[in-house]
Amino acid sequence: MSSTIGGSLSVEFGCLRKHEVRRLSTRQGSGRMLSIRASVVSSPDTLELSKANAKQAEKMVRVGVLGASGYTGAEIVRLLANHPHFGITLMTADRKAGQSIGSVFPHLITQDLPNMVAVKDADFSNVDAVFCCLPHGTTQEIIKGLPKGLKIVDLSADFRLRDINEYEEWYGLPHKAPELQKEAVYGLTEVLRGEIQNARLVANPGCYPTSIQLPLIPLIKAHLIELRNIIIDAKSGVSGAGRGAKEAHLYTEIAEGLHSYGITKHRHVPEIEQGLSDASNSKITVSFTPHLMPMSRGMQSTIYVEMAPGVNTDDLYEHLNNTYQAEEFVRLLEKGVVPHTRHVRGSNYCLMNVFQDRIPGRAIIISVIDNLVKGASGQALQNLNLMMGFPEDTGLQYQPLFP
Repeated sequence: MSSTIGGSLSVEFGCLRKHEVRRLSTRQGSGRMLSIRASVVSSPDTLELSKANAKQAEKMVRVGVLGASGYTGAEIVRLLANHPHFGITLMTADRKAGQSIGSVFPHLITQDLPNMVAVKDADFSNVDAVFCCLPHGTTQEIIKGLPKGLKIVDLSADFRLRDINEYEEWYGLPHKAPELQKEAVYGLTEVLRGEIQNARLVANPGCYPTSIQLPLIPLIKAHLIELRNIIIDAKSGVSGAGRGAKEAHLYTEIAEGLHSYGITKHRHVPEIEQGLSDASNSKITVSFTPHLMPMSRGMQSTIYVEMAPGVNTDDLYEHLNNTYQAEEFVRLLEKGVVPHTRHVRGSNYCLMNVFQDRIPGRAIIISVIDNLVKGASGQALQNLNLMMGFPEDTGLQYQPLFP
């Protein structure tokens, strides 16, 4: 590359690497030597990188978020803001149709996204994959009507239970898409990632079942704990109940106290028992009591188990350590360290630990997650990454927000 300066100075720059600075020497017409420091910000390498980036942009996975005006939908939007491969091209919200995401969730005002539309007006011609964040009981018919080529992660409970009769018993509605239920894969990522990779429709787990199954399934499979007398005391932030206006979730009803709910009949019970029974190849019944805490997000499950004969808490700890030591998002803490919900806030992590109970032969397991991330939208993104062939941690490497 040649350049003439003042009509009498000829300089041969050649090709410089990005950020390379070189001292060039040349002669003016008068014969005097002139030294010039030259640098460039582009090179063949960076041009190729730009072309690769443009090519990658052309291959971007086009994502639809159905139910974008709820908490899990908004969390999907937040997580996708830094995803290098997924871009949102469609958002639905029947009651907020025509509005921008920033007008519904001001914390997302910087996101340049299409306005939300009603589901009935949604155009899926520009969509490759869908996060379905709609309420239980409404999702089956909608998913049944979606184009067959779409990859779908459903965050509702509508496809989590394989037995459609059990679904009707616990949710009070007949299953409206039994043929799709046969196709649906349960999306507990660390346990079923092989099946998830090849799935078209993934039923994303509930928040309580995620926090409970991650520690218990490995121990059950290894026959380290008894299948009887499993007691689960679980606590959740209020966002787990959704964004709908309900009297029971008013500030004065929630603040400065906690209360149990869904005693013996919480809808996550059959989902928990289904996963644990699969691990043991026999029917497991648990005692599960959830509690609502005066906090926005976070979940803790305190689980009481009987150890198998000859087994101690060191054996449980060692097995969980071996199971999850290579996992990015499930972490067993150092012995004696108590997991806290504030240490996973805003992240896709599950922290857990095992403690010896004062009652001989029993152990206490504590597991904490953010109910909106690992318990919902984060695990959903982890699953879609797998389904689309990307590393499952893509877009999920947010560190917990503390304090």
